Amino acid sequence: MKHSLRYPAALAAMVLASLTAQAQTEPIKFGKPDPKDFTAAPFVGDSAATAVVLCDYGTTNFQYNNNDFQLISERTTRIKILKKAGYDAATVEIPLYHRGENQEKITGLRGTTYNLVNGQVVKTKLDGSNTFTEDVTANLRMRKFTLPDVREGSVIEYNYTVISDFLFNFQDWTFQRDIPVRWSEFRASIPEYFHYKMLQQGYHPLAVQTRNESTMQFTVHTAGGFSGSGLRTSREAATNDAVSARATNYDWVMKDVPAFRDEPYMTTSEDYLDRITFQLAGEQFPDQAYKNVSGTWSKIDMELLGMDNFGGQLDRGGFLKDQIMPLVAKYPDQAARAAAVREVVMAAVRYDGTDHYATTASLRKAFDAHHGTAADVNLLLISALRLAGIPANPLLLSTRSHGRVDQTQPMLSRFNYVMALVPLADGKDLLVDATEPLLPCGVLPKRCLNQAGRLIMKKPEDGRWVDLNPAQRYVHYQQVALTMDAKGGLTGKVHEEHGGYAGAEARQELSSLGEKKYLAQMTRPHSGWTVPKLTVADRESVDKPLAFDYEFTQPADDNATADLLYLSPLREFSTEQNPFRHDDRLFPVDFGAPQDETTMVTLTLPAGYELAEVPKPTIVEMPEGGGRFMCTVTAGAPGVVQLMSRMSLRKPVYAAEEYTHLREFYRLMLEKQGEKLIIKKKA
Repeated sequence: MKHSLRYPAALAAMVLASLTAQAQTEPIKFGKPDPKDFTAAPFVGDSAATAVVLCDYGTTNFQYNNNDFQLISERTTRIKILKKAGYDAATVEIPLYHRGENQEKITGLRGTTYNLVNGQVVKTKLDGSNTFTEDVTANLRMRKFTLPDVREGSVIEYNYTVISDFLFNFQDWTFQRDIPVRWSEFRASIPEYFHYKMLQQGYHPLAVQTRNESTMQFTVHTAGGFSGSGLRTSREAATNDAVSARATNYDWVMKDVPAFRDEPYMTTSEDYLDRITFQLAGEQFPDQAYKNVSGTWSKIDMELLGMDNFGGQLDRGGFLKDQIMPLVAKYPDQAARAAAVREVVMAAVRYDGTDHYATTASLRKAFDAHHGTAADVNLLLISALRLAGIPANPLLLSTRSHGRVDQTQPMLSRFNYVMALVPLADGKDLLVDATEPLLPCGVLPKRCLNQAGRLIMKKPEDGRWVDLNPAQRYVHYQQVALTMDAKGGLTGKVHEEHGGYAGAEARQELSSLGEKKYLAQMTRPHSGWTVPKLTVADRESVDKPLAFDYEFTQPADDNATADLLYLSPLREFSTEQNPFRHDDRLFPVDFGAPQDETTMVTLTLPAGYELAEVPKPTIVEMPEGGGRFMCTVTAGAPGVVQLMSRMSLRKPVYAAEEYTHLREFYRLMLEKQGEKLIIKKKA
């Protein structure tokens, strides 16, 4: 798209620069590392870090060239390598967008590694031949390079400029990394013709945030005089006219940013890193009305339905007619018919693990190949459902690893997945996905449990957001019968069930490992166990829990005394470590679905033995009904002890403010489950 400023057709070039931005002191100069960075003293406090970003500095400005604007983004980064595990920081990836013949380009790429050798700083420069480019998606390439001669103690730095014709692709800036960052600064100078929405995310404060207005100078080269355009000019009808315009200059700085810490039960780190993103919202050129160029969800709906590899595929499943049409009479209930159609599609095309919202070729090609992407599988599902008389429509979403969707910012690039939505007679929505045969119809794959999806409809007013709520829980149930001998040896029978999402994960693992390896993995945490065999039930019935039955023996400790025995029966069948190791957490705990774990143990004591003391029952409650743990130990019939442990986490997502309660909940639960029974010989 050209952005003409209504200058004469003979206009050849226009170069703009922000005088204010140029006058600011830069926080880093390429080729001039600080001598103290080669000593150990500044990094004493980074003993846990593998590398440290000393400075990451970027700028984005505009230039006018060949009758159009371009984005000019420059970056200079300097990093200290502390350990071998930090060598990965020397490998750099630069995303480059392209569409048609236009592509973003890198200029001025340079890099240097500095090593202190015998008291002297030795430089090793990046060889341009050691860079390469690989395709990531249809519109994205990745330029990669690795700095040479990296060692423990090296200081590396690199610098490059990206020139882009795609004004909507204003590069985001991420302040935080997986290693500590001493100083991260981004400056942008935006002329008055463009309006960008700016979104800041993350949990650490900005050290500097400034915004000021300045004057940008334009040099306009003409070949026949200069005509008025509404801009202020210093002179008229000259070959080099000086034009001034307002500009807004931004400066954002974060300092001493801690390394991003991966935590259990989270979506992608991209959802939580400290960063600023930009979206082009509008344009206004001289003598022209303001033009809103930001997308709307209705526009995105229409764009998708007009795409051959999306909307054009929704009614192209006619080659399944012979298999689908008999299902109409056989299943008058719409939900049952949808489930039957799903089975046909899953048998015809297997999901290859690639997520996308649009087909790569066509539904027929995926059908002939018997495998395809999530889009191939689920767009074929929608077409087959429609063929069966079911009014299915596509539901667009972003998977957990792809990141959340901001509903206030209409951007198609935030999606990477599609499935079917079927409206039922009771007003409820049936969400149908055909990529996971291990889940029953209407249950979303775990990777899709990511807030909300966008329903795409022919009438824009019918498009809406749909909550991606889990239809099932993680359910783990164990029923154990233990018999102890007079030396503390154990024999046992175990019945174990994995239901809901736990069932799907267990079936996947069992299928991948096979029964023999699965059994070995299952019994590995139990010291001294001997398990002769494993019996599996309901392996193929995905709407039922996956059940295991097995027996085991555990020999007695040779040093055990005959008069006093100790046993923690619940510990053998529960988690040993608290998954929440850190004192605090800045972002939510996202389980995906509620959790339910129950263990029931019947312990038969050796003849002539009894409990020295019956432990008191325990109940732990999360605030506002968020979860509950209950544990009881009961002396029943003579020589028999009943133990019951049940944990229920009722919410799929817990806010960061609830983390302390959740961590303490797990601590108390594990403490109780690890409590030892004292078994003594009767007097």
